[in-house]
Amino acid sequence: MDIVLLIKAAIMGVVEGLTEFLPISSTGHLILAGALLGFDDEKAKVFDIAIQTGAIFAVILVYWQKIRDTVLALPTEKQAQRFALNVLIAFFPAVILGLLYGKAIKANLFTPVVVASMFIIGGFVIIWAERRQQKNPSAVRIRNVEYMSPMDAFKVGLVQCLAMIPGTSRSGATIIGGMLLGLSRKAATDFSFYLAIPTLIGAGAYSLYKERALLSLADTPMFVVGLVMSFFSAWLCIRWLLRYIANHSFIGFAYYRIAFGIVVLATAWTGTVNWAA
Repeated sequence: MDIVLLIKAAIMGVVEGLTEFLPISSTGHLILAGALLGFDDEKAKVFDIAIQTGAIFAVILVYWQKIRDTVLALPTEKQAQRFALNVLIAFFPAVILGLLYGKAIKANLFTPVVVASMFIIGGFVIIWAERRQQKNPSAVRIRNVEYMSPMDAFKVGLVQCLAMIPGTSRSGATIIGGMLLGLSRKAATDFSFYLAIPTLIGAGAYSLYKERALLSLADTPMFVVGLVMSFFSAWLCIRWLLRYIANHSFIGFAYYRIAFGIVVLATAWTGTVNWAA
């Protein structure tokens, strides 16, 4: 057993769990951490996607009561049926666009300039969205995910597709996009978490199936460590974030994104990180 490899897997799991649900792009942080650790070969790329499942188990645990109640009520209650339908509606645009254009996006957009630009642009969008809600509280139409319409869900699903552009952040796109579409900060965050369940499980399963030739039973300990660390760090992060947004905006994350965009440019310019990998 390679102890060094397991330590690297644990670090990557923590990075995934801490960044997956914050609007700061987990992919960008995993690329940077992987480059610094020398954990960035083809197998590592599959690992990065697969350990998202650990973070999703944390979402399921935190929202277990709501998920359980919805599943039990599906046969009889229209509200539960509408909520489940909304999650599915929001999920499908990313599936369709990912299958159609995923390879082209990876081939053409994974450049330092694109990654850094999306970090920085995303930061300014967050500042704009937050100040918009502060100046115009009446712009908030939906304060609970239960009151979202199928069209609201579809629009959030379209916004999630922006996360295919590296450096955007899936959670950032869905949360801030939801806010711009009239959801409260809490409702947008909750729906982003619910939407992450099918999105990230689907991405992880598809990646493992597609790249199964790269993997063997010897890789099992590495994946288990990554999944476990991703789960625990994501669980802590989600619980913290839900408390944080009750009294704070996302503007702090916006400034962090802008600073991280500068880091991307600096590491690319010095050759520290191969962002095109």
